[in-house]
Amino acid sequence: MKKVAILESLGIPAEELDALKAPFAGEVEFADYPKTTDIPALIGEAKDADAVVIANMPFPGEVVEACDRLQFIDVAFTGVDHVGLDAAKAKGVKVSNASGYSNEAVAELVVGMAISLLRHIPETQARVRDGGTKDGLVGCELKGKTVGIIGYGKIGSRTGELLHAFGCPILAQSRSIHPEYPDFVEQVSQEELLRRSDIVVLHCPLNDSTRGMIDYEKLRLMKPSAVLINVARGPVTNEDDLARALREGVIAGAAVDVFTKEPPLPPDTQMLFAPNTLLTPHIAFASKESMTLRAQIVFDNLRAWLDGGQKNVVL
Repeated sequence: MKKVAILESLGIPAEELDALKAPFAGEVEFADYPKTTDIPALIGEAKDADAVVIANMPFPGEVVEACDRLQFIDVAFTGVDHVGLDAAKAKGVKVSNASGYSNEAVAELVVGMAISLLRHIPETQARVRDGGTKDGLVGCELKGKTVGIIGYGKIGSRTGELLHAFGCPILAQSRSIHPEYPDFVEQVSQEELLRRSDIVVLHCPLNDSTRGMIDYEKLRLMKPSAVLINVARGPVTNEDDLARALREGVIAGAAVDVFTKEPPLPPDTQMLFAPNTLLTPHIAFASKESMTLRAQIVFDNLRAWLDGGQKNVVL
């Protein structure tokens, strides 16, 4: 019998999780643990497992190396930059992700953030609660605003579809030209995208080429009236540079769902003090529907691996 360690919550009700486990009775022993970032504790939980299930908690190379029985890492997340992939590759450990589970959730949050920034929803709500009015806070419509999307994969393209429906011209920048993109998408360089866009949305993965990609100089390419939305990974932007750009009025605002460190944020995080910001604690991927779909994909990946195959292959 295989042992599978579920090392953090999948964000679904217990009865839903039990129903997903039921078809594996007699061939899999499941062990469930609360999320931890303590390396010795993590090794202790995973060392006897043939497979582990994680979401966005770190599962570094030193943990992979310490788990001699480990054969499969089932990641309930799209990005895998928090997984020790080099160690997994060296040991022949297979890795699958849950790509596609949060396409709608992330894209819809971007639309909400864009409208919230343009219409000053947080500020006007505060005005009402303080007995004030909308004076000085009349915002803009989304229609007609040029949206630049950096990273036009499955999530980025869904964001493009939704914002196109609002009447937004769509610019896209990816690592290569994609002839299959729809006619309403104009593919441009990153520099042109930053210069022309009213709203810049980050959907790119975190890797060596994107880490710190949006720094002060890149932000200076943007319009003073433009806003930045980051639902990708925190380190894609230089947080201190972004906070500085907001303080100096280099750009008009920002909506940030991801940070260099996962919330709760350290109290000295500069973005906490930046003006004209909408900050959320990494919620883009998380909706009731996406959590259900994610869990289904995770257990589908597990079934494929147990049957000698693999789906959603990372390694």
